[in-house]
Amino acid sequence: MSRRAFHPAGILDICGVSFFMLFIVAGAIFYFDLGSPYAYLTAERIDAVLPAPAIWQPISLGGIFKQTGRSSWAVGEAGDRAAGMAEVERRALAYGLPPVRWPEPWPTNYLLAMRVATFAFQQGRGREFTLQAFRAAFQGGHDLAVRENVLDAADAAGLDARQAGAAAEDPQIKLALRDATDEAHRVGVFGVPTVVVGSEVFWGDDRLEEAAAALAGL
Repeated sequence: MSRRAFHPAGILDICGVSFFMLFIVAGAIFYFDLGSPYAYLTAERIDAVLPAPAIWQPISLGGIFKQTGRSSWAVGEAGDRAAGMAEVERRALAYGLPPVRWPEPWPTNYLLAMRVATFAFQQGRGREFTLQAFRAAFQGGHDLAVRENVLDAADAAGLDARQAGAAAEDPQIKLALRDATDEAHRVGVFGVPTVVVGSEVFWGDDRLEEAAAALAGL
């Protein structure tokens, strides 16, 4: 891995060895995109299920799809979309979460939100912003393609909303998100939510318990 390589949560190389490379051997990384309701479900319970904290890493699901040639169930056949939405609603209730309120439209363009998420992690408020944004989308029904909704989540997470909005246009933030997405694809991520434990890739909210077992066995 080169010195320009991806560093989750702003982690840097020390003595030429990336902390990411150390962590991927000894811990877990949770990859997410704020447009994914299944990633929302995982974010709400990951700390309770995993035996040790994971690094949370925002990526662009659209960027992953471009690299893999895949697409989302949410834009496929109407029956598949309806079934997927019903399953998300069922799981939310089973997990003790509020009933899902779907943004309109959904899905939409989450690039702004993911850039702000990248900035939030650099500021040490990443988890707070991520949860505020997920809840705004899937509990409040707010469209995260709308700038005001994203900046409201940033403000609620303790960020300066004006700085967050400016950061979304910062070339370094754009590059950080792009690099994170490329690195995710390199380690085998093809969708979200994904938890990577060592060299094992666990895709899907329904595989979180498997990821926990793998992490416990390290």
